[in-house]
Order: sequence, then C-alpha cells, then structure tokens
Amino acid sequence: MSTKSIERINARLAEVRQEIERIDADAGDAPLDERTSVVWGELRQEAEELVTQRAHFVQREADRAQLRSYALANPAARLKAVNSDDMDADPLGEPRSSEDRSRRGTSPWDLSSLRNLGMSQEHFGSELRARALTAIERMPGATQARREAATRMVEEFDPIEGPTAGALSRHVLLASDPDYFRAFSKAARGPALSFTEDERRAVERAMSLTDAAGGYLVPFQLDPTLILISDGTANPIRAISRTVVATGDVWNGVSSTNAQWSWDAEAAEVSDDTTTFGQPLVPVYKAAGFIPISIEALADEQNVTTAISDVLAAGKEDLEAAGFTTGSGSGQPTGIVTALTGGSSVVTSTTTDTFAVGDVYKTETALPARHRRRGQWAANKAIYQSIRQFGTSDGHALWERIGNGQPPELLGYPAHEASDMDGTISATVDNLIMVLGDWQNYVIADRLGMTIEFISHLFGSNRRPTGQRGFYAYYRVGADSVNDAAFRMLNVT
Repeated sequence: MSTKSIERINARLAEVRQEIERIDADAGDAPLDERTSVVWGELRQEAEELVTQRAHFVQREADRAQLRSYALANPAARLKAVNSDDMDADPLGEPRSSEDRSRRGTSPWDLSSLRNLGMSQEHFGSELRARALTAIERMPGATQARREAATRMVEEFDPIEGPTAGALSRHVLLASDPDYFRAFSKAARGPALSFTEDERRAVERAMSLTDAAGGYLVPFQLDPTLILISDGTANPIRAISRTVVATGDVWNGVSSTNAQWSWDAEAAEVSDDTTTFGQPLVPVYKAAGFIPISIEALADEQNVTTAISDVLAAGKEDLEAAGFTTGSGSGQPTGIVTALTGGSSVVTSTTTDTFAVGDVYKTETALPARHRRRGQWAANKAIYQSIRQFGTSDGHALWERIGNGQPPELLGYPAHEASDMDGTISATVDNLIMVLGDWQNYVIADRLGMTIEFISHLFGSNRRPTGQRGFYAYYRVGADSVNDAAFRMLNVT
C-alpha cells in the first residue's frame, strides 16, 4: 500500500503548495495580516510533515523492492523472505522491540503536539489520518496483510471533516501504540507484571475509546475485525456482504431509488425526476464470550497475544455465521433470512412441499435484472447436493462446472455454503432454503474495538482455585438488509 500512500501524500502536498502560492500572490509585497499569517504557517508546517511522511513511504517501498529482488536472485532465501510477512515478535518476548519501533524517527503515536497547533477541524482530521497511516506501517504485532487492510479501512471509513472526522484514526493511534501493545501483553500474562509509566499512560489513553469501565481494549493490530478483513473469513455471509465500520451505536447509511429520467420536448420544462433518498439504519449489538486457559498453558505459550487474537476471531466467526443468517434482530443482528421473511422477496415453490429444478430457475427469474449482474447464491450444502441429484439432464445442466466438492457456480452465479440455512424439506411448514441476490445490499456494521477483562483465577464449585485464568471478551456488531428488493429467497412450502 506504500505506493497508494505516496500518491495520496503527493496529491495533498500539491494542494498545500498551491494554496501557499495563492496566498503569496494575493499579498504581493504587503505583509500578511494576523489571520492569514496563521493559515500560511499551518500550511507550511503541513507541507514539511507531508515531505517527511513521503520520505518514509519511499524508503519503505525501496526496502520492499530490494527484498523482492534479493529473493528472486537467491532461491534459497525465498523462504526467509516469505517469513518476513509473519506476525512481528511479541514485544513482551523481546522487550526492546516496542521501544525501538516507537522511537524510530518522529513517533506518530505522540499526539501531545496536536493540542498546541490551533488547527482547523479539517486540518486536524487530515493530520490524524496521516499519523494513523504512518502508525499502521510501524505498528508491532501485525502482518503485512493486516497493515494493508488497516490502510484501506482508514482511507475508506474515516472522514477528514464533519462530526466524526478523525475518530477512526484516533482509535488506530491509541490502540496500536507499542506501549499499549506491550501493556496488554503483560496483562494477559498475569497481574504480577507491572507497567512502566509510558505503558500506564498508554492504557489510560486507549481505554478512553471504550464505553465500558474496566478491561483492556484489544490492540488494534490484534482486533478480530481487522483479522477477518485481512486474513480472510470462513463465514460466507461476511465474505460476500458489504462490511462497514461503525464508530457509534448505529450505522447510518444512505440509499436512493434510480433517477427517473424522461424524454422531454425541445425548450419544454423538464419533468419532476426527483430521486427519493432513504436513510437505512443498522444498530450494533453486544456479543460476549468467555475463554478459560490453564496457568500452565499460559506460561508455555510463546506469543500469548497472538494466541488470544486467533481464538477471539474464531469464536467471533462461529457466533456471527448464525446471526447473519437467522438472527432475530432483537438484541442481535438481523439475519438475511429474517430480513426477507414475509416480504415480497420470497418466492414460493411451484409444487407444495416439493423442491424441483424449476424452482431454481423461478428464483433467478424473479430477481430484477439490475441485481442479477452481481448475484450470488447462499444455501445449505444439503440443498446443493439435492440440486445435483435432480437428474443427469436437469441437475448437471444447472452447474457452470462440476467438481468433486461443491460446484462453484449455479446458473452462472457464485454458490456459497451457508450451514445455518435450512437443509431439509419438511411438509406443512416453510422451508426457506436458498437466497440469490446482490449482497452489497446486506450491510454488516462492525463497531471497532473488542474489550477483554482478565480474570486472575477461576474457582470451582467448592470455591477453590482451578488453576485457570479467564478471558471475558465483548464487542459489538450489527447487520441487516438495506434493500430487500436486491434479493430473492426460495420458500418450499
């Protein structure tokens, strides 16, 4: 992502220099007034900071190019080059790693200078974003894939102006701070390890991001939300849906109908072609999990922070797979099946309680053409197997390709296995077995920031220690269809 970062910096640098030249040209030989002088000084300072950031990214890109060149020229070194993209060393295992990373040049995590610059809101948001992108490049405990995913997240979801300007960047900076990462690692190991003064301050700053008292915010580079974006997800609904980052309790979107174009005569007043805008809302809900771990396992684990993050991500996926499919929408996400049930997007089978080849075609035909262009199926594996057994002439003809496993495309649309969807056909009841649609209209809103409370000792029924510690984790997420017309769901009833 360094190349894109350089392009972004160059574009902003050109804008800043152009504005400085405009101020100089307008002033001519006359001195600048007080207000203009302040603006000129802020622009000059921003330009200097952008030049420094660009130099950092240019050097990083050169280092990467040299590494790739060396790996190609030395086949024996390729394994080592690949391993360079693994997780960075646990800063608790290598005590100097945190300090070395945070003190290399100007630290992006040092936000004390921002309080004295008197920046405009837009300039402040831009500065936070620039620092967050630099921090992402330097943060310990991350793979290159996670750094690239984090960069996309900041650039796509963090505005530089408006009431939420810089909120996501601030989260990145406080939660990825090497001092905080190291403090989190210590807390995970055990209460006997004390914090340094820098680590204590980093914990206080990071916890200002959470709504709840107590616990530790999961470091940004270990956050399951980022892990699932960067490392891939086994949850098919999350993989194909639109994912957004929510910084509040509700994600607010904007939707609209198509512009109503018309044929108008020459010199005639144009007809009313007003587009109707809507504001879909996706509330986020709390989910929690509990992880017991023996004292022996905790002591033997070389990189406890990595182990915790992997366990949290796996549990998050298991819970969400069901929630995004059949979640009730009450205290939990609204699953796609729940969202579509009872609406005009439901297609009923031609024959009562019978699933036949014609129902697959019927579902596809019912989906509007504008949504078929990006259509994708979701169904239980058992349903796909039933389709394959419709017969040699019928079942096989539906599939784009036939393989040993699940065929990848059904009627030319990608087919995804959703285990939590109905896999059996039962008489006299609804059997909501298949969904076809444009999944960009099913929104998953992740509230960035998972919190963990470390429980020093677990106790048995006789109130004696069991030799285990506990990790109580909680986070928030929401999901819902923002346009039911983009889907069709087959009901064999």
